[in-house]
Amino acid sequence: MTQAWAWRKSSRSAQTDNCVEVACTGVEVRVRDSKRRRGDIVAVTPAVWDSFLRSLVEASSARRAES
Repeated sequence: MTQAWAWRKSSRSAQTDNCVEVACTGVEVRVRDSKRRRGDIVAVTPAVWDSFLRSLVEASSARRAES
């Protein structure tokens, strides 16, 4: 029942709906396409989600350093 979860999306996506939404259940982090809210949901552990976010930050920092 997805309605019970507090879904959030990035404030940077305010102009478009080309993003994902995230809901933290306490046990796992769930991710869905904002345009297909009734579509598939990817669920990962908080540790996996944290690792994913860290890799994004590192990649972004590396691109800025190259510029």
